[in-house]
Parts: sequence; structure tokens; C-alpha cells
Amino acid sequence: MTSSQPTRGIDTSRPHSARMYDYYLGGKDHFEVDKQAAERVAEVYPAIFVCARENRAFMHRATRVLAREHGIRQWLDIGTGIPTEPNLHQVAQSVVPDARVVYADNDPLVLKYAERLMRSTREGRTTYIEADVNNVETLVNSAELAEVLDLSRPVALSLNALMHFVTDVQDPYGIVRRLLGILPSGSALALSHCTPDFDPPTWQKVTDIYTAAGTPVQFRSRAEVTRFFDGLDLLDPGVTVGHHWRPDAAETGSASHGTPTDAEVSLWTGVGIKP
Repeated sequence: MTSSQPTRGIDTSRPHSARMYDYYLGGKDHFEVDKQAAERVAEVYPAIFVCARENRAFMHRATRVLAREHGIRQWLDIGTGIPTEPNLHQVAQSVVPDARVVYADNDPLVLKYAERLMRSTREGRTTYIEADVNNVETLVNSAELAEVLDLSRPVALSLNALMHFVTDVQDPYGIVRRLLGILPSGSALALSHCTPDFDPPTWQKVTDIYTAAGTPVQFRSRAEVTRFFDGLDLLDPGVTVGHHWRPDAAETGSASHGTPTDAEVSLWTGVGIKP
């Protein structure tokens, strides 16, 4: 069942992007207003469910690659959204049990369900920070972050399906630069970002729906997404559509979903290492 009772501190009068994303993933932590907005998006872009699923799959693969091949043991996941298992820390700790993960989001509903994010292995650590990506200094200087992450050692900065909610007027490239600036050499950026490249008219309609709901968005081209990785060493295959980024054999062309098209996914993804 969809959540139906208003929760203290949560605005249920208008849709919220995190709760709409929960609906796309088949979750139950959203309200009727979110369902209605999400279904308006699905009317113009039926593959939004594919896009959401492939975004999660990319996060899983990128996390495993960074843990297995690049020695990453710490993650800062901003814009984590409503918990959907397996969460990032569960993926990381399945590879390296001592992985430490800090989740950050500014949605009160995420805070309500944050206890789901705290089920760490005994060797590892997790915590949740209520913070806004637009306020980098407050986020990185929080006591909760300092208790879990050692910023003198490499950290993977995970920005999945977040930066298209940061418009140019908010200085998205400056935000990413400042976040990476406090991380040491060997750290990583794993980023996914919706794009209008494959069907501009459809994505303009999606933009209009989010804007009308009170959530400004700015979907970007491949060249614009690639700018987020300036100064980093991009891992192969570079910035590519989500399902093409190091696909697992078990995921490719599965019986339940089949292989999506680039236009269905409409998601640029990449992972870069800080020199």
C-alpha cells in the first residue's frame, strides 16, 4: 500500500522527487500526490521505470568496481533518497565488510526511514546526515560525517540521479568541485544524470511536469555531464548510457526485462578517480 497518513514535518500537499522515484522503483513510501505526478511523467515517458531501474543497477556496479578494483572503503552518498534494498552500504559491505558509508539527504521522509540505512556489518559503519548538497561546507564539516569517514583516506563521492535537480543558477559544477576538493588523491566520483539527448521533446515535457510540481530540474547533454569529471581520470568506458557501464552478464538481457534501448534509459553515467 502507498503511504497515506501525513507525517509530521513532511509536506504532502505537493509531489516530491524522492517519493516519485520511490514510485518508479515500485516502492511503497510515497503519497497519492507523488503517484499522480509520477504517472504524469510515465504518460509522456513510459520508460521512466526503466531509467530508474538502470540507475540503481549502475550504482550497484560502480560500488562493486570501486571496492574490488580501486581499494575504496569509504563512501559519501548524497541525495540518497528513500531506502531501497540493497542500499549502497549493503552492496559495498558485501565486497568489503569494513566499508564505511555516510548517507546525506534533505528530505524529511528519508530521515523518517533512515533507520533502514543503519544496518551495517560489525566491521563497517553507516550514518545518515540531514543536509543539502547546496551547502557543501555544512555537510562536510558535520560531526556525524567525521565520526564515520576519515577524509585523509580515499572516499567515493556518489551522486546518483541528483545533479539534474541542481540547476545552473545553483552552480552545479562548483558544488562538485568543492566536494571533490576536500577529498584526497585516490578518491572517486560516481555520477548518473538524466539526459534529453535521445528525445528532446519528451524530456521537455518531463521538465515541465517537475517544474509545475515545484521541483526545478535541468537535464543535461553528454558534454555537460562529462564536465562534472573535469580533472579526474575516467574509468573505461567513460561517460556512457547507464546500462553500457560495465554491465554484468547476469543483468544483460534478463528474461524479466530484456535489454533496454539507449533512449529508454536516457541516463549518462561515469566513474572518475581523483589523481
